[in-house]
Amino acid sequence: MKQTQLLVIGAGPYALSAAALAREHGIDTVVLGRPMGFWRQNMPEGMFLRSGPDWHLDGAAVHTLEAFLEERGIQPGEVDPIPVGVFLDYAGWFQQAKKIEVREEFVGTLAKANGRFEATLEGGERIRADAVVAAPGVRHYSSVPGWASSLPPGLAAHTCDLVSFGDMAGARVLIIGGRQSAYEWAALIREHGAARIDIVHRHDIPRFERVSWKFVDPHVEQTLRTRGYWRNLPRSEQEAITRRFWEVGRLTLEHWLTPRLDCQGITRWPGTEVAEAAPVSNCEVRVLLSNATQLTVDRVVFATGYRADLTKVPYLAGVLGEVQVAHGFPVLDDAFQTSLDGLYVTGFSATQDFGPFFGFVKGSPAAATLIVRDLLSRN
Repeated sequence: MKQTQLLVIGAGPYALSAAALAREHGIDTVVLGRPMGFWRQNMPEGMFLRSGPDWHLDGAAVHTLEAFLEERGIQPGEVDPIPVGVFLDYAGWFQQAKKIEVREEFVGTLAKANGRFEATLEGGERIRADAVVAAPGVRHYSSVPGWASSLPPGLAAHTCDLVSFGDMAGARVLIIGGRQSAYEWAALIREHGAARIDIVHRHDIPRFERVSWKFVDPHVEQTLRTRGYWRNLPRSEQEAITRRFWEVGRLTLEHWLTPRLDCQGITRWPGTEVAEAAPVSNCEVRVLLSNATQLTVDRVVFATGYRADLTKVPYLAGVLGEVQVAHGFPVLDDAFQTSLDGLYVTGFSATQDFGPFFGFVKGSPAAATLIVRDLLSRN
């Protein structure tokens, strides 16, 4: 049985960031997971990031994305927008530079007894740790409407499960949702030869223009300087910040999508939703929209986002009885620690207590800093 001070479960941006900073501060750390697994398996080739080169993983601010690009003689403006593959290359470089060994094994169960955590891996090995950082990927939280269960699995998929478009040539595709993933998947699917794409969403057609995410920076910095920054803001201020975040990230989509969507074969249905949907064969779905339009499609794509629900993270089942949860999110203290002493939860799962910024890469170095500070104070 292996003993360690810190067990990090996950190997995405928040997990790698926390593991790197913990190791740099002399904390014996074991990392379990598939490096950048969600990014590699659930994001399609040809996808672009919405962030700039100033978003990175390093709590020490040394091995940044800008440093990675500079080492390769690439000016930040030369990668605008940033292809997902560039960030994956950066993450691999970061992992190597920080000497983070990731064991590509997965936790079956996690328990705590006699003051220590014990993780049982799917292969049967057990690891004991003084503390655990859990960074569940958002794939656990994919959300689809209730009527999705009536469709054959081969005809419908959430965007995170549809990352290969080779079989889309000639297809009639219905996309449910109207934010970035909906319109970017529409562009990618059309570029792979789909015959027709219908995009259905309840809201108006979003704007497509260049935006700046710089307004996020001071809020993340304040999170580091002021304990409990987000949760102690007046509700009116939280709502104003969230509204700004919504306007930049949801009501406005990337300008570089515009020329890719300006083509025949893509129809937008703003202000509508699906009233009825039923398979008419193993290959077709008939859909009735709320405006009485009828569509027959070959594939349905759910660009319907993610909704936190900690009960959907299998390896946490053994400790959930000791973790306070509200609205699907863990209730966290000022250092991302749950009500179970020594268990920290970070990333998208922390956005209720730390603000929407912590569902994005931008927040990973700050989260790592707060967690590692707390771990060091325990010694």
